[in-house]
Amino acid sequence: MAVDLIIAPEVKRDIDEAYSWYEERRPGLGEEFLSCMEACIQAIIRTPEIYVKVHEEYRRALLRRFPYAIFYEHLDEKVTIYSVFHTAKDPQKWHSRLH
Repeated sequence: MAVDLIIAPEVKRDIDEAYSWYEERRPGLGEEFLSCMEACIQAIIRTPEIYVKVHEEYRRALLRRFPYAIFYEHLDEKVTIYSVFHTAKDPQKWHSRLH
C-alpha cells in the first residue's frame, strides 16, 4: 500500500540534535543513527498499522540499536510523523506535539 509521508517541522530538529550528539561521541555513529532512522521510517511506510497505538490514534515505532522512538499517526492513506524522541526523556514532551 502506498502512503503519503508528512513529517512535522520539529522532527528535523529532533533528528539533527540526535545526529550531532552521536557524531560527537564517535565519528560515523551519527550516520549509523540516520540509517536506523531511515529503516524505521521505511518500515512505517510499508506497514503503518503494525506498531502499537500509544495514545488515541497515535503510534510508536522503536528504532533498532538506538533508544529513540518515532511517534506518528496513520489516517486514510497518510502517515504523519510528529516526533523522534529519546525514550528516556519526559513523555509529556512528545505527547504535547500530538495534534
